[in-house]
Amino acid sequence: MLPAVISFQKCLETNILPAPVSYRSKNPPIQAAMKPHILLLTSNIPLPSLNLPFRKRKSLPLAFLNRNTSIHFPRFQNPKFKAFEAVRFDCPVTDVTELEGEDCNLVLETCITRALPPALTLERGIESIKAAVVGLKSNPPCSSHGVFRFQVAVPPSPKALNWFCSLPESDGVFPRFFLSKETEDASFKNLYLHRTRGVFGLGSAICFEACAPENQKRIRRYLSSDSAHIMTYGFMDIKFNKESSSIKHEAGSFCFLIPEVELDEQEEASILVVTLAWDENFCWTFEQAIQSIESSIYQASCCFWPDTESCYSKCIKSTLRNFNLMEGQTFQMACTDALFLDRRDYQADTVELRRTKFSTQFCFRLSPVVGVSSNMLDDANETSYSLQDQANINAVWASLIVEECSRLGIVYFCVAPGSRSSPLAIAASTHPLTTFIITSSGTAVSNLLPAVVEASQDFVPLLLLTADRPPELLDAGANQAINQVNHFGSFVRFTFSLPAPTIIFPARMVLTTIDSAVHWATSLPFGPVHINCPFGEPLDDSSDNWMLSCLKRIGYLDVQGLIQGLLLLGAIHTEDEIWAALLLAKHLNWPVVADILSGLRLRKLLPSLPEIEENVLFVDHLDHALLSEGVGGWIHFDVIVQIGSRITSKRVSQMVEDCFPCTYILVDNHPCRHDPSHFVTHRVQCSIRRVARDISFQINAEYSITEPHVAHVITEALSAESALFVGNSMIIRDADMYGRSCKTHAQSVAHMMLDSELPCLSIRVAGNRGASGIDGLLSTAIGFAVGCNKQVLCLVGDVSMLHDTNGLAILTQRVSRKPMRILVINNHESQFKKLCEAHGVRHLPVKTKVELQEALLKFEHEKTDCVIEVESCIGANSTFHSTLRKSAQQAADHALSILSRLSVGVSISDGLFLYKIHKMNFSLYRIQLCAPPTSSSADHHHNEFHREGYILSVYLEDGSVGYGEVAPLEIHKENLVDVEEQLLFLLHIIKGIKIDVSLPTLKGSFTSWIWSNLGITECSIFPSVRCGLEMAILNAIAVSQGSSFISMLQPQMINEEIYEKSSVKICALVDSNGTPNEVAYIASSLVEEGFTAIKLKVARRADPIQDAAVICKVRNEVGPCVELRVDANRKWTYEEAIQFGFRVKDCDLQYIEEPVENVDDIVKFCEETGLPAALDETIDNFQESHLNMLAKYTHPGIVAVVIKPSVIGGFEKAALIARWAQKHGKMAVVSAAFESGLGLSTYILFSYYLEQLNVVYTVMNREIRPSTAHGLGTYKWLKQDVTAIPLGIHYDPCKGFMGASVAGAIQLLKNFKVNNNVIHKTFNEEQVHRYHLTVNSKNFSYSIKVHEVGQESNDNVVIFLHGFLGTGEDWIPIMKAISRSAKCISIDLPGHGGSKIQNHGCKGAQEEATLSIEIVADVLYELIQVITPFKVTLVGYSMGARIALHMALRLSHKIDGAVIISGSPGLKDTTARKIRQAKDDSRADSLVAYGLELFLDSWYAGELWKSLRSHPHFKEIVASRIVHEDVQSLAKALSGLSTGSQMSLWEDLKRCDLPLLLIVGEKDVKFKSIAQKMFNEVVQDRKGEDGKGNNICECHEKIFDQRKEFLRSTVKQCDALPGPDACFKDILKTTEMSVAVRVQLKI
Repeated sequence: MLPAVISFQKCLETNILPAPVSYRSKNPPIQAAMKPHILLLTSNIPLPSLNLPFRKRKSLPLAFLNRNTSIHFPRFQNPKFKAFEAVRFDCPVTDVTELEGEDCNLVLETCITRALPPALTLERGIESIKAAVVGLKSNPPCSSHGVFRFQVAVPPSPKALNWFCSLPESDGVFPRFFLSKETEDASFKNLYLHRTRGVFGLGSAICFEACAPENQKRIRRYLSSDSAHIMTYGFMDIKFNKESSSIKHEAGSFCFLIPEVELDEQEEASILVVTLAWDENFCWTFEQAIQSIESSIYQASCCFWPDTESCYSKCIKSTLRNFNLMEGQTFQMACTDALFLDRRDYQADTVELRRTKFSTQFCFRLSPVVGVSSNMLDDANETSYSLQDQANINAVWASLIVEECSRLGIVYFCVAPGSRSSPLAIAASTHPLTTFIITSSGTAVSNLLPAVVEASQDFVPLLLLTADRPPELLDAGANQAINQVNHFGSFVRFTFSLPAPTIIFPARMVLTTIDSAVHWATSLPFGPVHINCPFGEPLDDSSDNWMLSCLKRIGYLDVQGLIQGLLLLGAIHTEDEIWAALLLAKHLNWPVVADILSGLRLRKLLPSLPEIEENVLFVDHLDHALLSEGVGGWIHFDVIVQIGSRITSKRVSQMVEDCFPCTYILVDNHPCRHDPSHFVTHRVQCSIRRVARDISFQINAEYSITEPHVAHVITEALSAESALFVGNSMIIRDADMYGRSCKTHAQSVAHMMLDSELPCLSIRVAGNRGASGIDGLLSTAIGFAVGCNKQVLCLVGDVSMLHDTNGLAILTQRVSRKPMRILVINNHESQFKKLCEAHGVRHLPVKTKVELQEALLKFEHEKTDCVIEVESCIGANSTFHSTLRKSAQQAADHALSILSRLSVGVSISDGLFLYKIHKMNFSLYRIQLCAPPTSSSADHHHNEFHREGYILSVYLEDGSVGYGEVAPLEIHKENLVDVEEQLLFLLHIIKGIKIDVSLPTLKGSFTSWIWSNLGITECSIFPSVRCGLEMAILNAIAVSQGSSFISMLQPQMINEEIYEKSSVKICALVDSNGTPNEVAYIASSLVEEGFTAIKLKVARRADPIQDAAVICKVRNEVGPCVELRVDANRKWTYEEAIQFGFRVKDCDLQYIEEPVENVDDIVKFCEETGLPAALDETIDNFQESHLNMLAKYTHPGIVAVVIKPSVIGGFEKAALIARWAQKHGKMAVVSAAFESGLGLSTYILFSYYLEQLNVVYTVMNREIRPSTAHGLGTYKWLKQDVTAIPLGIHYDPCKGFMGASVAGAIQLLKNFKVNNNVIHKTFNEEQVHRYHLTVNSKNFSYSIKVHEVGQESNDNVVIFLHGFLGTGEDWIPIMKAISRSAKCISIDLPGHGGSKIQNHGCKGAQEEATLSIEIVADVLYELIQVITPFKVTLVGYSMGARIALHMALRLSHKIDGAVIISGSPGLKDTTARKIRQAKDDSRADSLVAYGLELFLDSWYAGELWKSLRSHPHFKEIVASRIVHEDVQSLAKALSGLSTGSQMSLWEDLKRCDLPLLLIVGEKDVKFKSIAQKMFNEVVQDRKGEDGKGNNICECHEKIFDQRKEFLRSTVKQCDALPGPDACFKDILKTTEMSVAVRVQLKI
């Protein structure tokens, strides 16, 4: 036992410290409830002490392993230890039939879990929980029973076993256990080698036990939770008799417990939990539970060993030996979910164990003398030897060396075989704990020099034991005899040459030498130490007399307060240091620059937070941003704090030098400076973030596999269970420059706790950056894999791999480590396949990006080592690196110039925002056209043609106004009605929103702004609406800055005179209806006007040959100098397109837009005809990543992409597609969709911006690209316009083409005034009328709060019903959106929001109000009678949906239809209803007992809400739920409106005569199934002859049609909501959610 623990026990004995005692009654009144439930017993009979280590200890036979026997233990009384007592619950295995009938009452206890902020250390985590317990004690809940848990995330390094072993051996709290999480090699050796992760438990808060049939109770009690997974620990098929102290196997029995103190170690973070349970009905009060938990916390907080490697293993070994545990290797300890009923499929017959895991490595102690273990002591007990038994003095000394190393925590030995090192090798192999570096003599020692240099330069502890010839053989010509003393010079911290083993010297000298060496290696500064070990003959285990006298006397022996700073994270080697660095970053709120070796560069972002968290701003790719001289000269900081040493990037180091003077704080675990600059500082602004997006674009847009791509994607192959080892040279530089973070999709308990506190999880990264050599990298990586106990991905270059091919031999001898993936970049055509075959290592060649992704994912879960060889080209990599640097420099210059043009100062502290949006409105315009649009299917014989759309006005707080145009086209699956409703919706949510300073960069900023600020997914906004919104916001920023739209996009061009001389080339548009001569005449007229480019619409005729004739005629008429384009709009089959193509091959077409209806045939068309093609509708239909979708169109036959900003969704997406096209040498053509002068002016400026980008690509690629003619010729269709200012489109004689003036477009936008003659309607935000209506029903008065939007005279009334915890406010955005077509009313249901319930019965009546679906439906029916004499349509979500469905089925004479969102007709099964009712009753009790605020914290921490937690407004959503005025009534609503108390409506569905619309979440499996079953119930008796339910009564069809438009518009607005204001938890949770099942039941 360690002195620290001994002194603690002595303090207890002398009453210096208060001993932890039990506050529980020894004889509680209800003994059955206090019966222990999870017990495994073993004997702890003292054995005689042993003088020498490793002598085998005998153990009692495990008689209880025989199922027919039992074993008894002596009774043990010790007043200093707390007995096993706890509140009892039923589970985990229950026959559902036991819950049926009237004789069994079901009680569910809801566990309230409170998550505390992450703690820096385990000790601070305990202090945090201790303070929380004190707070709970001072403000106890008003309940006679309950379960309460506090949990806090602590650093992830293994501490559970350490903690378990540090507790007093015979005093304190019991039971206590350690449960290993090792699944592959659960051996005692792993406890030392890997610092095995596991679970530590102390005390017992709750017990679960099986009852004998004769003792079955009428009341069954179970545990429930809405906030967290609660795990139980124990054993199956075990029965313990406390009275007789016996244990035996008994099938069907079980004993489980939930500990009072629990540490669950996970890869991402360890979770420290304290559980408190009480029940006065079982004589266990809250006060007693508090006293018990305080006792356990006191015990836990007083017992910690120093967390150092040197003491870890010896503490574990000595403690486990002293326990004298009984080894029961046939037993498995189970870890399973306590909340079985929560996970139950209610259609099943039995409640079974779910997600149960069994471990064969554990230690469970019930009391000081009762305990059992498995695979904790086997190796230590079974392997034994004595120094006295050693054959010769060489073996004695070698055994002493190995044993002392093991005792000091060195248990992993690397042996380089040789005869001279045989004594050491034999000692290491026979030691029970070791699995060291030992070499033979001579040149074998010299081969260690690279490793010694690396360890010295990188401060890695390393002990070298080198065997040597005895001194008499040196300088005497003996073989392999060289001078090995001081062999490694100054690179070792300590060196010593032992004498040859002899009985003359006391053997303890060997021990003290090893002690001294290890001290130097593990003391500052860490590094290698060298012990030279000469050995004479004999070298084997030959017997040679020696004297025991030589063994005489050998025995078991803050920076807080700094404002402008930069946190620089260098190489960080441990998980706890990474954890501390992340918490420091969150606390400081400084920009963070993370080196590749920090573990936070390749971080995993939690799904609940956006990529850039306000509190932790990671500045990735700073190295490339510093390529811009402007950035380097612009940024500056007051303080730089560097955590860890060795910054990989030279440019970042140079940045530090350029910022002198400043304060520089270097934090590391060694005294060396590692500060070549000798000072510190720098402050990086957020503009650097745009560099990351530009780098990502360049890498993703390059479809061949490159070194930067490998560095960019490796994070996706890493998880919390894996680690990365990075080689040197270009490999680590690429990883540092191009490595990135990515989101994690895992949803562990640790994630659920951390996602609201920390933005990401670290990935452990290592590398040899001492001397940055390439020797022995593979071998080092293998050692790293052993040490970190993770699945390691090793990233190395081909030359480095060839320098350590022997590492493959080590790889095949995998011992005590997880499988590795070695990813080698082969630039020199090395033959790694044959090398792998020779060593028996799996080899996988990779040539493409897809193959790389598949290879990385393929081996992620496999248990074999593999080498992934990426075939690459050194020349192509060099060129691509140059392209990346130039692109990054331009992106940095661009971002910097945008910031420098802004008049408002920007800093981290103000959140990187410029202004707030004061308000928004829009107006409907209708302008005349000269001709029908070419996309129109209207009758061309009409005399008048019109174009309709909306002018959007965005007002900033400073009074600036920006205008945008929203002009949808029906052919693009948008219409004015849909767009109008969405704009009305945006009017409500956009007011007060901040504008991000980065929006003008058009590099992903708008997309993230829409999600993080508006709270809606960008894909849910109509493309035309997003285009108009971007246009208005950019114009508003320009007006505010006294600038222009083009200056926002291209701030480098500050000379306005350039714009005066600039113009954009325009392509004319011709609808080729008419004869060839007529079309040719129109084309020639356009050429005479000055057009040099013309696009003709084709595929308007039945025969493509006729279209070909028109094109041939036009070419003959206009001559060869005019650019001709044709557009088929995907109207031809492949065969028709081929016919057309072969007939126009000689017409010199610039391209054919979308020649074939099947997009997969477009490349084949180009290859078959040799004609160039262009993409148009293809990119319009992209729903996912544009770059991924465009990958298949890099074919040289596709020469252009036609981009309509209003169709693809705005300028940001348009810019991305244009940059892709220009990068691949294709034209980016901006095309209008018959917008007005407002939209066309903006398109002109955007086209000019793209032309300037094209110039940049031309210079970078040293090629000539002509200017592009943009498809803005639709201006000739405008007979009217929304402004009186004319477009500046005219012939430019200097440039020789028809062009649009850039200066003219700038002036039109600056001086824009709406032409009121074309405005038909203006829309402003609808006002909400709020009032109370009183309804009397059955002696109670219900004061219902009502929210009303829309015209009072509108007879079309829609009533919205919210879900539990919601209010009528949730529906306001949708109500405003559709208020033009209906009077919309939402209400606060009884018990919610501002609604109240009062008793108005006779005087003195004490009756309390109860709530049920029927009562609420009756109240709403009376309310509707007051609101309107007409029928109404109901829209309900969740609880509101069930009420709406009940009213539609039972009160149909007042209901005209219903929209059911995530609702059900109730539960058919009576047992399922009983379970659900008990669960909701328990929740209601906890709501009253703990209060609404704590209930909300626990409620929204549950798994049910995990996707809602990813919403950027989640905290605001939860805060809005605190508005309920009557908590007692809210609890009654939770219980009374439960699906458990609701009568089933399944039979009523068969008689449904109303139109219903069912809406569920796309990924909501439960409600998808329910909706399908509801549909089947309704139509099964109404199917017509076709069997599909299409024989529907005509009158009912008309009823449905009357509501069809309303239902459609409701669904459209649901698509745009975060559900309503994130109330739709399962429908529209995140970007991945949308309305998927819209079953229209037309009955």
